[in-house]
Amino acid sequence: MIGSNNEEAKQSHKYINDFLYFVIKPYQPGGKGALVYCSGVNLGRFLPITKGRHGLASNPALRGLQLVNHDVRSLALSSGATPKAIRGNYCAGIAPTTDMWYTELLLIENANDSFPAEVINYGVINLLKKIIQACMLQGVSLPDTLPKPDELEVFIEDLCHTYAN
Repeated sequence: MIGSNNEEAKQSHKYINDFLYFVIKPYQPGGKGALVYCSGVNLGRFLPITKGRHGLASNPALRGLQLVNHDVRSLALSSGATPKAIRGNYCAGIAPTTDMWYTELLLIENANDSFPAEVINYGVINLLKKIIQACMLQGVSLPDTLPKPDELEVFIEDLCHTYAN
């Protein structure tokens, strides 16, 4: 289990709202450059736009997060880092609600200092792109730059209201 101390909190990168989260924090047993990548999507909050737009085994929000996880692995490799699958409770307690969350967990070794910010920017925007594309939502324009988590929450709430089945 990752300890929670002030130094770790300073080194953590977080993007969290009631729809999704991306958190990258130091992996203490791994030493310098070892990070735990945690991501999650609130399946219940996305239901207004995903319900009825997918097969039984392919929820667009869940599948989108899986695909972003694969992309993060590629980003890690292209930057000289090493992604590794791990198991454990390293991401416990991150989800801001008790709704039904799907989560992904990954260890990244030898990451450079800019990697966490790059991954969060990439992950959030590309998760939304994948969900919007899979749900075939027409005319949706994503923000050019990553908004603050609460601003993005309002944006997604508006999408859910506009495109609810």
